Order: sequence, then C-alpha cells, then structure tokens
Amino acid sequence: MDAALPNPYTPGEVPRVLAGRRTELGRIRDQLGRVGTFGEIGGPMLVFHAPRGLGKTSLLRAAQRDAEESGFVTAWVACSRQRPFLPELVRAVARALERAEVVPADESARWHSRLDRIGLQLGVPGVRVTGEIARTPPAEPTSAAPIAALEDLLHDAATRVRSRGGAGLLVFVDELHAASADDMSVLLNAWQNLAGDREHNPLALVTAGLPVTPEALTRAATFGERSAFVALDVLDEPDARAALVEPARASEVSWTEDALDRIVGEARGYPYFLQLMGSTTWSAAAPGTGDTIGLAEVEAGLPRAGEQLTAMYRARWGAATEKEQAFLSAMAAAGTDNVTRAQIATALGQDTRSISVPRERLIEKGVIEPVGHGLVRFTMPGFGAYVRARTG
Repeated sequence: MDAALPNPYTPGEVPRVLAGRRTELGRIRDQLGRVGTFGEIGGPMLVFHAPRGLGKTSLLRAAQRDAEESGFVTAWVACSRQRPFLPELVRAVARALERAEVVPADESARWHSRLDRIGLQLGVPGVRVTGEIARTPPAEPTSAAPIAALEDLLHDAATRVRSRGGAGLLVFVDELHAASADDMSVLLNAWQNLAGDREHNPLALVTAGLPVTPEALTRAATFGERSAFVALDVLDEPDARAALVEPARASEVSWTEDALDRIVGEARGYPYFLQLMGSTTWSAAAPGTGDTIGLAEVEAGLPRAGEQLTAMYRARWGAATEKEQAFLSAMAAAGTDNVTRAQIATALGQDTRSISVPRERLIEKGVIEPVGHGLVRFTMPGFGAYVRARTG
C-alpha cells in the first residue's frame, strides 16, 4: 500500500466537489447572463434558503468561482446578529474593486472619500473602508440617507466594473436571516430602486439563509415577497454518491458499492453528513493511490462520525430553553418525520396557540422547520432519536 493520501472530504467547509445543485447554479447563471449580455440588472434578488448543513454557502462559493471566470467582480458578505450588515457590505464592495484593480490609482483617494461619505449616510459615523487611509470624519455628521447611499454605492461600483471591461458586479450575502430588519429593509428598497433603472445597473444579488429568511424579508418590506425564493433540499441518491466518489477519484481511490450504499443510506442525502462520514471513513482506511474503500472501513469510521453528530445534537439541545426542550421532546415522542401542532400541543397538555412562541423560536434557530400547514420537522436527521434517547 502506498503512503496515505490527504483526506479530500471537508465537513463544515466548502467541498472540493459540489455534487448536484445543477438547477440552482443554472438559476444564478441565467441572472448573470442578463447582466453580461445586456449590461442590466440580473433580476430579482435570489434567495436560497434551507436548514444548516444543506450546502447553501457551498452553492454560493461555486457560483462565485464561475462568475469570476466569466468576468464578474464579486463581493462577499456574511451577516451576523452581532454587527450591522451594511457597513460590511460597503467594505466588501470596496475590497472587491481594489482586488480587481477597477479604480485607477489617480482616482483612489477620491473613491475612498466617497466610500467614507456613503458609510456616514448608512448611519455609521466614522466608518473607514481601508486601514491605510485615516481621515477625520466631518464635524457635523451627514444626515442618514441609507437607501440612496446604498443605491449609489452599487450603481457606481457596477458601472465602474463595466466601463473597465468587466461583465458587472455580483454581490453575495450569506446568512441573510441574521441581518437586522432595518438593514434588510434598506437592501430591499435600494434593490427595488435599482431595478427600476435596470438598463444602467450591471449587477446581480444572490443571497442565502435559513428557512425563516423569506418571512423575515417580507416583514422587513412587503415587496420583499417578490424576491426569487429557492428552497434547497437534500441530495438525491446519484448526487449523494457523487459527493463521495468524485473527491476520492481525484486521488485515484475508489469505493465499493456496498460501502457507498451504507453511507448514502445513513446520510439520507444530507451534504454535511456525507462529508463527515466520508472524512471519518477515509481516516479509518488511510488509503493510498489505487486503493479501494470497502464496507469494513465505513464501519470503522462511522463511530467517529457518530461522536461528532452527538456533540452537535448536544449543543442544539443545550442552546434550547426549558420550554423549547419540552417542545422538542413532544416532537420527538411522536416518532414521525413530520409532526402536527396538534400532536405537540396534546403531548404538552396545552392548546395549539400556547405553543407558538417556542415553535417560532426553534424555527428561527434552525432546529426545526415548517413543512406544510401545521407541520414541522427536525432540520438535522437523527436529532429526534437523540432527544428520545435523552428524555425517554
């Protein structure tokens, strides 16, 4: 056997091979085609939404690589509940243009001064977009006009890219559900205004968030419902097998059919599980070039994967309040994938209205998700069994 090869699986990170998602990547390419061909806005804001672990960030990163190869300048922002989103967007656009060398050297000072003014208009006095240029903010802060400021930023950046021979500007916003309602409102209003003058705005906006994102956007601005919402689902069997086979093939390592069957059945199409179980199996097998991974190696690696999953389940349980834990216990006790409000309320000895608060909080945390009228399910496979074992 040759020396063991580096592990090609990346649980919790962007995979080396993105399996599936052809339809979703096609949606993004359609929008970029409009920008590149006509020099106009790509269309409504694209919003991919799904529970954690289904590959939202991986999808956006793959689209980012494709877009840059097609001549787009891309800016990336990940929202956080701990900090405002809009100043991060200003910085991301500034960095993107600097990396692409879109702003000529003789215009740099004027461009950064403009970015500082936009930061002030977005309601963040003293924001600076670069560490090299330290300027004192105006003594009298500019009156906040955040929507117009964001419009100006995106329009100016996109037209600069286009005028320098690029296809346009593509902005990615990950974890959109974590943005504040005010920041979402500014983003939606600015995008609607830019779309009203679409012929002069060569840009596109692609976002991702948890299943609560569509509702959060609609609450932030009623016309947010006109965004293009796309739900991500688990991978089908051929794509799940590809997620295991393709990274190994790049190292000239193969899998037996029964080994693939075991992991694909255990992972249930969940991309994170596939990466985790592929990784622990690879570590157990320690294959060299030309080797084949079999069922024995899978069985040796699965306990380590199980330990990691148990730690994740424990963290989710520990982050739930007492009332949320009671709700989760009632869900798990039902023993079915989809559970009705009535089943949960009955198990708790309450009426269906009184369980609304823990239900909404658990949906917001990404622990459960609605799957139809009055129905919810756990977002992570195996979590129900963990709760039953813990509370049964």
